[in-house]
Amino acid sequence: MRKTCLALSFLVVLGLFFASLVSAQMIRIGEHQIVSHPALDDDSKGFAAALAEEGFIEGKNVTFNRQNAQGDQANCALIARKFEDDKVDLIHAISTPNAQATAKITKTIPVVFSSVTDPVATGIVPKMGNTGTNITGVSDRWPIELQCRKYAEILPNVKTWGTIYNPGDVNVTFHIKEMKEAVEKMGGKLVEAHVSTSAEVMQAAQSLVGRVEAIHVSSDNTTVSAFESVVKVCNDNKIPLFVGDTGSVPRGAIAAYGLDYYLIGYTAGKKAARILKGEKPGQVPAGMADGYSLWINLKAAQLQGAKIDKAKVAQAADKLWDEQGNLVKGK
Repeated sequence: MRKTCLALSFLVVLGLFFASLVSAQMIRIGEHQIVSHPALDDDSKGFAAALAEEGFIEGKNVTFNRQNAQGDQANCALIARKFEDDKVDLIHAISTPNAQATAKITKTIPVVFSSVTDPVATGIVPKMGNTGTNITGVSDRWPIELQCRKYAEILPNVKTWGTIYNPGDVNVTFHIKEMKEAVEKMGGKLVEAHVSTSAEVMQAAQSLVGRVEAIHVSSDNTTVSAFESVVKVCNDNKIPLFVGDTGSVPRGAIAAYGLDYYLIGYTAGKKAARILKGEKPGQVPAGMADGYSLWINLKAAQLQGAKIDKAKVAQAADKLWDEQGNLVKGK
């Protein structure tokens, strides 16, 4: 009996030893984003896919602690602090508020940001390229003027554009300034509607009815997280709706000339893999995302009463949905 107990005790100790060994071998990644919507969710998926290609596979040798700030910037700091206290091996910060909070709190844990408009102006890194800090990443600064001109080509008679955004989000204010300048340069006018939470988005969209000829939603996470509210208002009132993120086109926008957020996350994941393999974060260059594409949704155009040259936009589109909502061009 005593031998049996000793044998069982030995097996328990051995099991605990191997469990702790496995735990020690697991790489812990803390990932957080400001809110959940298709663009940022695709960023997260691309990040994990790139790591897996490099041998860092979730559930095998990597664990993710994924957190969502639910649109509250104060939560970004709480999440970053928890990652710091837990001493995770690497932090993936998706969006400007999350990256800002992480940069302020941790100075030793490697940080990879993504979906950040201007990481230098917002104090996340001192410069692009080799930052010399514990932080690197991928900027998603959009080609705002090119977007505005592209949408003006699709609807050349529109002169009064509307937009909805949260002025408390520093990530979007750069875009709104550029959008205003671009619209005015083309002889038009930009009408702004402000929100502070996603619950205010529908009311903001309704406030633009009768005041604008079309709406262009830029990189505002608050608005995009409640995008269906904007789509409903535009469909009900025949207001053409354009966006900057391609992920919102199948959700009901007419067009987007922008970036693939899966590829943004994928690029960030490749940088993270280099760090996990031994490179210093400050020697892994922070860079800009590239590879713009034009997505067109003819069903949305029909619902919103947009009179467009269907043949012309179909030919120009990299990805196209027909008037029945079927994807007929692109993957």
